Amino acid sequence: MSAIATPAAPSPSAAAAIARPPRAVWIFQLVAAAILAVTLPFKFTAAPETVALFDALGAGAVGRLGTAVLETIAVVMLLTPQFAALGGVLTVGLMGGAILGHLTVLGIVWDGDASLFVMAVTAFVAGGGCGRASPTGASDRRRAPELRVGERPASAGFEH
Repeated sequence: MSAIATPAAPSPSAAAAIARPPRAVWIFQLVAAAILAVTLPFKFTAAPETVALFDALGAGAVGRLGTAVLETIAVVMLLTPQFAALGGVLTVGLMGGAILGHLTVLGIVWDGDASLFVMAVTAFVAGGGCGRASPTGASDRRRAPELRVGERPASAGFEH
């Protein structure tokens, strides 16, 4: 019978490098959270330009405040390692709606300025980059234990 070679376990430094997320993930999370957070005071305080924007969309106060609450939740999730990927998904959905609103109703330039559209696109892209790894160093996906050839999985208390 021939011996079967098994791959060597990665060194501790290599394992740490694999588990540690790239800095880009943190940057994506911080950029998305910052963009969302900057606009929140305007939505919650009914700033005239924000009221006009949501009225133009036909969403009114309910749409403005509902969006503000969802964006607040997204900011908290983006800054919480266990929920960062979900925060990214929520951000992509919210900013997708903002981009659609600009392209169909408001125009890219709103009130003589394109910065809201640029911020929405930037937050959309940044939110999309938030689900690749967790900033705690843990993988977002649980891996099944690796088995070597000829090994049997550990039983869950049931014997044959």
